[in-house]
Amino acid sequence: MGDLQYHIRCKAGDVGEVVLLPGDPGRVEPIARLLDSPRLIARNREYVTYTGTLDGRAVSVCSTGIGSPSTAIAVEELAAIGATTFIRVGTTGSIQKDVHFADLVIATGAVRDEGTTPSYVPMSYPAVADFELVNAMISAARVAKQPAHTGIVRSHDALYADLHASEMPRREELEGAFEIWHRARVLCNDMETSTILVICALRNLRGGSVLTVVNEPGEESIDPARVAALDLTPMFRVALAGAGQMAPAKA
Repeated sequence: MGDLQYHIRCKAGDVGEVVLLPGDPGRVEPIARLLDSPRLIARNREYVTYTGTLDGRAVSVCSTGIGSPSTAIAVEELAAIGATTFIRVGTTGSIQKDVHFADLVIATGAVRDEGTTPSYVPMSYPAVADFELVNAMISAARVAKQPAHTGIVRSHDALYADLHASEMPRREELEGAFEIWHRARVLCNDMETSTILVICALRNLRGGSVLTVVNEPGEESIDPARVAALDLTPMFRVALAGAGQMAPAKA
């Protein structure tokens, strides 16, 4: 423990116990500006890491890139240098008609429909968010009067297979799966949450996820201009305020 990590290029002392995990490196600096005295720690591959303070406590932000494989690397390497609380902050596509564009979703658990975590543990193992962290983010959203849905999300690997299911060779299977998740009240799709939750549970760490909806059921594309104009700050603030309520992890 403590050695310079190969991919994220950080070492012990570089990051706080709490780390926010956006997928997009471009979102790291806007989150870091919400902290006191943020400083760039490292920039390598898809991993950009900043550390600042929140109420005197060190907090970091590290991008993961898109998808579960690179996210697993970030969580493993950050945990190796002392991080204990991980919160995904990212965008998501709604599966339910009452979960709308710009809504927040706080995950209580995730469907493991990705290919990374089966290498860690059998598929019968659940991807469950840390109970205290979920409650802290729900409380933070209420205090901020920021409406948020709470429930199960689905993490998967193939964005365009989902968006353009009707054009895919496995069309019937993909469309049938979407209907199953809809009936099962799974709220939305992302590509990273389940991996964060599984690795955190296996490593005795705290994992959570808060997401912002950027497309709704039936939309076969994501409008870049519409998403670029969307203010993601409420999501970042809910994550930070929730993390701020958490006591330091026990050694």
